[in-house]
Amino acid sequence: MSWTVAPARPGSAKGLPRPRLDRGRGRTTLIVSLVALAVVGSAGLIWLTLRTEDASVGAVVVAVLLAAIPTPLLVAAYLWLDRYEPEPRRFVAAALLWGAVIATSFALLVQLLLGLWADEVPRPVLLTVVAPLSEEFGKGMLCVLVLLRRRRVAGLLDGIIYAGLAGIGFAFTENVLYYANAYAGTLIPDYSGPVAATSVFAARGIMSPFAHPFFTTATGIGVAVAVMTRHRWVRVLAPLVGYACAVGLHAAWNGSTLLWRGFGFFAVFAGLMVPLFALAGYVAVRGLRKQATLVRTALTDAAERGWLHPAEIHWLVRFGDRAAARRFASRVAGTQAGKSLHAYQRSATEMALMHDRVLRGGAPDDGVARVTAHLERMHSWRPYVIMPPLASVPQTAVPAGGASHRWPAAATGG
Repeated sequence: MSWTVAPARPGSAKGLPRPRLDRGRGRTTLIVSLVALAVVGSAGLIWLTLRTEDASVGAVVVAVLLAAIPTPLLVAAYLWLDRYEPEPRRFVAAALLWGAVIATSFALLVQLLLGLWADEVPRPVLLTVVAPLSEEFGKGMLCVLVLLRRRRVAGLLDGIIYAGLAGIGFAFTENVLYYANAYAGTLIPDYSGPVAATSVFAARGIMSPFAHPFFTTATGIGVAVAVMTRHRWVRVLAPLVGYACAVGLHAAWNGSTLLWRGFGFFAVFAGLMVPLFALAGYVAVRGLRKQATLVRTALTDAAERGWLHPAEIHWLVRFGDRAAARRFASRVAGTQAGKSLHAYQRSATEMALMHDRVLRGGAPDDGVARVTAHLERMHSWRPYVIMPPLASVPQTAVPAGGASHRWPAAATGG
């Protein structure tokens, strides 16, 4: 078989049936279950709001607007980390919905039942014990569900992303409740209205919008480690250690407001949380770079096996080169060609990440079958793909080998 980086002429795939991407099994069950839980949780939150004597439409509107300000920025930051293997939109929405409704409802239910069981729970105990345990458990349960769907986790970065999205959703709902109470005057004595809500927003929405996502990141990392390891004891211990770290960080954060008439918050914020948050950011960015290295190495191995042309790798790894290739395809053959190349790039990335796990022995039981499925999906998109000419690929970017073509039985890692 002679290799070409681009089809002989634009539109050569005209008339061929367009490939359909596999959406995965259990999609309907996931959607129905989450919608049902969201409806129940939303009804509980609405009931709780209506029970508040000072609740008003104005307070809720102001609270929702203030809570919504940092949310798109936080979501965009996590989606930026998720560029190599973007999670399906339904999973992104599910993570946000879980945090905003289900985890929040669970935490409120636990605290409500505790209030019925005990006449009065001391505020320090509520802040440093009850809230961290219940809230981090509620958010972390999403990570456990992801653990049950092992194919959705490819590394530490996936654990960070899912945990962060759940934390963003939780923070949104919690902030709405805080801002509404501040507006109504029930949060700060003798202080109410838009000024009170804006003051609370300065502390929660500007200084610390990352708090809840950051806490739950520890659980997400623990779950990701459990998915990737081959040791059974690590699979059990890692999520528990991650959850314990999340609870500890949350407790330290809440407890700091009780120190030195509230000024302990600033000390813990500057001395502990900011350095740890910077460390988490470094780990996340390093994970993204490591993912790029894994993709390039796995694609190089795939090219040596004859699964793709070696020159294609240049347009499948770095985001700048990927975007340049899509612009070329769109300019030469129209918008649809750019979309087809984007689908091919995503399929190649998913294949490379799973192929890397197969090579390292850390893939799920059906890892080889998934590599083959990704290869078949790449093959179905290939007639629609137009890439820049060979002359535009740096010679140093083309690995040696890839002259033979074996399809796709070599997806065994041997």
